[in-house]
Amino acid sequence: MCGIVGYVGKRNSQGILIEGLKKLEYRGYDSAGVAVFTSAGLEVRKAKGRLAILESNLEDAPLQGNIGIGHTRWATHGKPSDVNSHPHTDNTSKFSVVHNGIIENYLNLKEELIAEGAHFVSETDTEVIAHLIASVYEGDIVKAVQKAVKRMRGAFALGVLTEYEPEKLVAVRLASPLIIGVGEGENFIGSDIPAILEHTRNVYILNDGEMAVLTQEGVELMTIEGNFISRELFHVDWDITTAEKGGFDHFMLKEIFEQPKAYRDTMGARINDAGTAIELPEVKLSAEQIKGIRNVHIVACGTAYHAGLVGKNVIERLARIPVEADVASEYRYREPIITKETLVIVVSQSGETADTLAALREAKRCGAHVLAITNVVGSSVAREADSVIVTWAGPEIAVASTKAYTSQLIAFYLFGLFLAQTLGTQTPEAIRSIIADMKELPQQVESILARSEEIKQYAEEFAKNTDLFFIGRGIDYAVVLEGSLKLKEISYIHSEAYPAGELKHGTLALIEDGIPVIALAIQEELFEKTVSNIKEVKARGANVLGIVSEGNDELQKSVDHVFTIPKTTGLLTPALSVVPLQLLSYYASLALGHDVDKPRNLAKSVTVE
Repeated sequence: MCGIVGYVGKRNSQGILIEGLKKLEYRGYDSAGVAVFTSAGLEVRKAKGRLAILESNLEDAPLQGNIGIGHTRWATHGKPSDVNSHPHTDNTSKFSVVHNGIIENYLNLKEELIAEGAHFVSETDTEVIAHLIASVYEGDIVKAVQKAVKRMRGAFALGVLTEYEPEKLVAVRLASPLIIGVGEGENFIGSDIPAILEHTRNVYILNDGEMAVLTQEGVELMTIEGNFISRELFHVDWDITTAEKGGFDHFMLKEIFEQPKAYRDTMGARINDAGTAIELPEVKLSAEQIKGIRNVHIVACGTAYHAGLVGKNVIERLARIPVEADVASEYRYREPIITKETLVIVVSQSGETADTLAALREAKRCGAHVLAITNVVGSSVAREADSVIVTWAGPEIAVASTKAYTSQLIAFYLFGLFLAQTLGTQTPEAIRSIIADMKELPQQVESILARSEEIKQYAEEFAKNTDLFFIGRGIDYAVVLEGSLKLKEISYIHSEAYPAGELKHGTLALIEDGIPVIALAIQEELFEKTVSNIKEVKARGANVLGIVSEGNDELQKSVDHVFTIPKTTGLLTPALSVVPLQLLSYYASLALGHDVDKPRNLAKSVTVE
């Protein structure tokens, strides 16, 4: 959830580090810092707050040197402060470290190091690493890092410099993402590809338990045990403009408007030319194995978990297989019953979510086949899963996920249909009909986006309130959970989502005059029941915005405002109905003057448990 950048080459490193960290701001952070090897030795500058504060400090007193490391921190140990910011050093200031992740045994290591004479100045677990490396250094920084890492438990990506060997930058990866960029006479490290894309498109993606030694002359890859590794370079073919706002005021709005393209790209060649079948060669399950699946577990966090709730509905209805959906941080601790007949689906936008990775590993330990749905090729989740469906949403910069979420829905539709056609639980005609409706989704989303000003008006009205409720039934409930989360994430308005039928079991006590309620009434089979629930809140003075399919004029009689979405197959409606909810949260945040793309206290990629 933090950002790492490193550089070694012939150019001055300070500017490269700062620009690289700017490309990683989407990951969320509360402080920033750099360490550069200068003619005076290792010099560290760091500051609490936005990167602009550090940049301003460096303009007043620039660092000159051609090797350095930089970091944006999101607090896990110790409050945000200048002292707790990275990079961290040992007492001699001869060793400097940047770190993403958590060192679980840092307190024991800290006590040992204090007993040996180390003096700690921060509250972080990371400072332990700098002291530990210094304590075992005997003239070879690579061996010192290897010794230190073997004593550390947890998740970490490291960038390490020492004044004793100023030509080397050492990088290590264990359960936290790190990539190596290879240039001509210069090399880079980064938490994510955008950090270095301006300088090189050739990268090595480190696997767990691997490290790299970077110099001007080249890169050596090896295991933590010291065994050298030979690997082909991965060439990145992203268009760099995909990481820019493209004329939109915010990345989030740009990404909301990119959803039609993300839908088309994710469906892509996975629908055959005739539009009659789903083709998923990336799913490494034979027809016989699919027929042997007795239950499915969907495991994810946050927005991805909400996509999983939709996926549960999709798979159960289409394939008639029982599905459980779990929050990843709770999954292992309830001792789930996982057998070789269980299919575990893990969902992660970044592919690096720590809790989801832990669930994946537990599922594999128990013998289950693991299918990953992720947006990042080469991520930990993608590499460790048995099968992977990549969502071709492209880079998502805003912290609040939009196009990654809806692309996950498309992936679930594809997989649900794939299971159904393999198991014969749906007729060919039914499958063909759903596929035809799926192909219409991008254009239907475009028609919703063309009416964004309507949603803006509702958002500006609702933003005047401190509390708000979302209600829905069936698959609509899964969608309002995501709508409520989006609103909380970026507008900071307190909101709750409830199954509409549960209102009378306590929640109605919270409804009072003027309180906004957003009600989804999309599912035809539940429409009358949902209207009854809407009347319950209206009778208590709620200001209701109803969202319904086109052609249904009944809802208007029971609500204050109506927004219609194009009509489609019931299972596919989440891919449409969530779009006005995304816009609602965006415009509410805008009306309140908040930082839409970088909401407080949140990070894009959560790589600690």
